[in-house]
Parts: sequence; C-alpha cells; structure tokens
Amino acid sequence: MLEKLKIDLIEKIIDTLPLEMSFIDAEDRVQYYSKGNKRIFKRSPAVIGKKVQNCHPQKSLDKVNAILEDFKNKKRNVAEFWIPVNDMFLYIRYFPVEDENGKYLGTLEVTQEISKIKTIEGEKRLLD
Repeated sequence: MLEKLKIDLIEKIIDTLPLEMSFIDAEDRVQYYSKGNKRIFKRSPAVIGKKVQNCHPQKSLDKVNAILEDFKNKKRNVAEFWIPVNDMFLYIRYFPVEDENGKYLGTLEVTQEISKIKTIEGEKRLLD
C-alpha cells in the first residue's frame, strides 16, 4: 500500500504527527529525522551521516551505547524514559527496527511532549 504514496507525502504525514522521530542505522549513524515545525530537539541537516554518539551529551553516552547494544543483541525491544524539560514533560522511546527476518536495521527514537496527555481524565467523544 505504501508503494502508492510518494516519498514527499509520507514525509509530510510523519511531520504532521505530534511527535518527533529520528532513525539511526545499524552502524549508529543518523539517517533521518522528522522536520515538524515544533521540534523539541532541533536538528540540522549536518547531523545526517554522523554517529549518534556525537549527538548526545557525554554524560548519557554509556546509556545510549547500552541501549543500542541491547537492541543489536536482541536483549530488549524498547527503551523508554520521561523527563521534565522547562515547562514540558517529555516521553522518549527507542525501538529497534528489524527486517522480516529479524535482522537489526537500526533504531527509531520517538519523542513526545505529554504534559497535556498526562492531565486527561474521564472521557471525550468525537466532536464533544
């Protein structure tokens, strides 16, 4: 089904989502990031092709490397954490991306600002 969609349309769809995504390949190099106009962690085109280890603070490198190694060795299928940043509350998740045979292709990082989501109570139905 996706083969009928053009790449630029797929990119617009992804950029419309209320989250940001980055993809690093099996060699830990940044290959993609969503470009929504409300990005929390700003990215520059210069980051493409760089090792992800060069895009994180030194103090978190051991954790980044441990997550990537766990994904490559199939020890976990998600890594997640949440942190307050200024007036936001961020939910950050990492997922291994694999082909149909289970070969590790890289890691998808998904970051979402969830302050409003955390306040939801009760229910709201469509068009309420």
